[in-house]
This record gives sequence, C-alpha cells and structure tokens, in this order.
Amino acid sequence: MMEVETVVIGAGVVGLACARALALAGREVIVLERAAHVGTETSSRNSEVIHSGIYYPPGSLKARLCVAGRDMLYAYCRERAIPHRRLGKLIVATSDAETGILARYHELAGRNGIGEVSWKTADEVRELEPEVRCVRALHVPETGIVDSHSLMTSLWGDLQAAGGDVAFLSAVTGGRRRPDERFELELEESDERLVCNELVNSAGLHAPDLARRLEGCGKGAIPQAYYARGHYFTLSGKSPFSRLVYPIAESAGLGIHVTLDLSGRAKFGPDVDWVPSPDYSFDESRRDPFAQAIRRYYPALDDTRLQPDYTGIRPKIAPPEAPAADFRIDAVRQHGIPGLVHLFGIESPGLTSAFAIAADVSAVLTGQRPRTV
Repeated sequence: MMEVETVVIGAGVVGLACARALALAGREVIVLERAAHVGTETSSRNSEVIHSGIYYPPGSLKARLCVAGRDMLYAYCRERAIPHRRLGKLIVATSDAETGILARYHELAGRNGIGEVSWKTADEVRELEPEVRCVRALHVPETGIVDSHSLMTSLWGDLQAAGGDVAFLSAVTGGRRRPDERFELELEESDERLVCNELVNSAGLHAPDLARRLEGCGKGAIPQAYYARGHYFTLSGKSPFSRLVYPIAESAGLGIHVTLDLSGRAKFGPDVDWVPSPDYSFDESRRDPFAQAIRRYYPALDDTRLQPDYTGIRPKIAPPEAPAADFRIDAVRQHGIPGLVHLFGIESPGLTSAFAIAADVSAVLTGQRPRTV
C-alpha cells in the first residue's frame, strides 16, 4: 500500500496545471498518467490557440475561466519564455445573413470582458488579409497561439521543483472511497494500491468512465461521454495568412478555421466527426468538404496544397443534437464527497483556461474561496 496526500489523474495541460497549483500550495502531489509522456491526447491534438473568450455564454465557466486563464497563460509564457504569439484573429461573415451572428459575438465580447474587439469592412479585411473574402468581420486582437508541448514541459518542471512528479504508464483502472474517507486506487498491472486524501480526476476523454469506476463516490451526476473527432489539414508552401481566420461557429465547434503554428505554417480545422469511441485515424475523404468550407472565405485555395496532418478528439459531455455543454468542475458542493474533484467536458477552451481551472481546483481543496465554482 502506497500513500500520498494528493493524486491528480491525467497529465494533460489541465492536469499538470492543477498538480502544479496544488504542489505550490504545499500539497504532496503525484500525477498518474497512463501514457509514456505528458499530453499525448487532447492536449497535443488541438489548434494550440489561446482563445479570447468571445463565444461563450456570459457567466458560464467557459467564459469566466477562458478570460482569466488567457491572461494568466500569456503572463506565464512571457515569464518562462514559452514560445507564443498574440496574432489576433478575424471572425468573418461570408454573407449578409451571417452579420447578425457577428453582432451577437460583439455583444458577447463586451459582456464577457474580453478586451478590444473591432468591426472591419470587407475592404479593411482585405488590407489585413489580402486573400480573405467576406462581407464584414470582427477583429479580435487577444487571440494567440502557444507551443503546447513547451508549456506542458514547463508545468511538469514546476511540479517537480515543488516536490511533485508524474508517474507514467500508471493507468488507474478503478478505486473506492474508504471508511476513513480517503481514496484507494487500483493501478493496471499492479497488485499495489495507492491511497490518497485528495483526488482530482482530470482524465479528459476518459474522465466520465473513470468516475463510474470509483466505488462509493456517487454515480448519479456523472455525464455521458461523447467523442467529436476533428481532422486537420496543413497548407503546403508559404502561408497567405498572417493571423487566424475563423468562419461563423457551428453547433459542435468553431468551424473549419485557419490557424498558424509558430513557424508560420497554416493549417485548417478541425471539422466535427462524431465517433463512438476514441479513434485517431484520418479519413482523407474529408478533403472535399474541407475545401468547400475553406473557399467560402479563401476562394483562391488550391486544394492540391491541402495535406493530411492529424486528428484530435474533443471530450464532449453533450450529444450531437444538443447545445454545447459548459465545463463541469464537480467538487463537494456537487457530489457531497470532500477531497474529490471531477473535471468533465474540458474541451476547448481548456488549454487557454488551464491556469484558471487549476486555481479554482486548488482553492476548493485547500479551503480557499474559488472565484468561479
């Protein structure tokens, strides 16, 4: 039987940020990660965008944590020299019918306190991005990009410096709440049990399933997991863009948009492809729908330049036909079990929100007053 004060399950960017925050608060922390390295799933298979917070319902966790986390992330990247760039983005309306949606985004920007957002005419957009065609657009300067791998490596280093660490190849298969109110975890291919006083379930895609396998921890409020696979295509050759370009958002995502990596390479995605279980295979038949969507704002696209890149999966907790769900940070107020925090549905803008989520999780477990939960 091994004992530790606090266990975080999952070494993605949010799990690492939570572990770091708890270690800096004085907790003895171990992160259990089933893979051989940090951030092998959602955290490394996304657009690496630092979101502004413009899309989310006012007062929601996504809105509040995205704006707070964005500012904390930019500050951390500056302090630690994490590669990042505040490029800004254009959200474009490609028809008059879509301008009303832009007006709604502009209203949300004000209500969510995201900072400056300005209207651009078609001619003004052409001056900023000569290849983009639209009828109107919003310019959002606070959007940026970050090297998520460097970020996670830095968070891991901070955790180690504070006395914690990550145990790799340590898949949690189940567990229970003991009579002494501590948590006993079972590890794959191990006869040993790990006992902890506090448990943070930051298992991403697998968080709901893991929560169901923890005996005595309440089952009624655990959401169903849904998996929205997204494909990414890169654009070979020189990028015609200098900032991010987004169409009007769709029901389960933000539309097939163009992002840039830190080398200036352009990539498009993600689309929305619902799958029954996590599956990272690439469906090259998605090329034609991609090209059609991209040409709405980039009509000069040569689709022979579209090269298959990678896929990622959003950890959804709402089915395809339902509105997008908010983040869930389920702590004692939600399930009545002291010392236990479940993080459900931490999809985009999870990377942007990671420091703010971590601050609230740490506050809950250390008896402080969290800002948002």
